[in-house]
Amino acid sequence: MEAEILKNIFLFESLTDDELAKVAGIVEKEEFSEGDIVFKEGDKGEKFYIIYSGSVRVSQAISGTGEEALTILEKGNFFGEMALIDDAPRSADLIIHEKSELLIISKKNFDDLLFFDKDIAYKILWAFVRTFSSRLRETNEKIKAFLHMAGNF
Repeated sequence: MEAEILKNIFLFESLTDDELAKVAGIVEKEEFSEGDIVFKEGDKGEKFYIIYSGSVRVSQAISGTGEEALTILEKGNFFGEMALIDDAPRSADLIIHEKSELLIISKKNFDDLLFFDKDIAYKILWAFVRTFSSRLRETNEKIKAFLHMAGNF
């Protein structure tokens, strides 16, 4: 069942069925209740999450006003993937929006998989590169639009 969900995640879409089965072998499933905090901004990132069911809220605490929801992620979305690549702290809070089941891949299990299977490593790491490149381009466009609106461009 996890392999079917993984196949629809961009990071894993180039994997063969056998490779997906290997990734599914390191996945754990965990249930969360509405309002549960998965992690807080500044926490050490050690896990990658895929929403199997339910929804989660990405937010940041704004001084003097409280929680500012940045987005709601639903079934099939993923988050925390940067924790698999770097050791930087989490950049936002992740709160369960409605009862959810999350598929979880730990950094240690992910590192072990990539170390022992270079074909999987190559495919997944190139997917990360494409993801980060796309996000960087999107961020650049947002900055240009903001500077244009502010009259600085």
